[in-house]
Amino acid sequence: MGLNIFQRRRILKGANYLELTPVRTQAFEIDDDGKVVLLVPKFSNKKLSNFLIPKGKPTHFKIHFDELGSATWLTIDDKMNVNQLCMLMSEKFGEQIHPVYERVTKFLTLMYEQRYITFKELSDAEKRLRNT
Repeated sequence: MGLNIFQRRRILKGANYLELTPVRTQAFEIDDDGKVVLLVPKFSNKKLSNFLIPKGKPTHFKIHFDELGSATWLTIDDKMNVNQLCMLMSEKFGEQIHPVYERVTKFLTLMYEQRYITFKELSDAEKRLRNT
């Protein structure tokens, strides 16, 4: 069983956010406009999904990102920390994304709380909480 949103917030609150390295955990595609569309399964259990969703119907919800969210999502490379990501987004979008640290960290926090990303440095803390 995964951690609930409150446990995930507590883990994140104790970390130095700018030093964390985001890692995507969700499948996605890129639409015709070059924007990211997350593909979120309707059910986590594949057998249940096959049973409950009629043939030919979508098995995923689609979440469409705007230009800034798409650029941030596509920049996540499992190596760059949040501070580096913010600097890159600031270079790319200038005043359009300011205040960059607030906007990027808010976006990443939302993605983390919804389990669309995780952070390399937090995986041990998450495992400890899951086992208690």
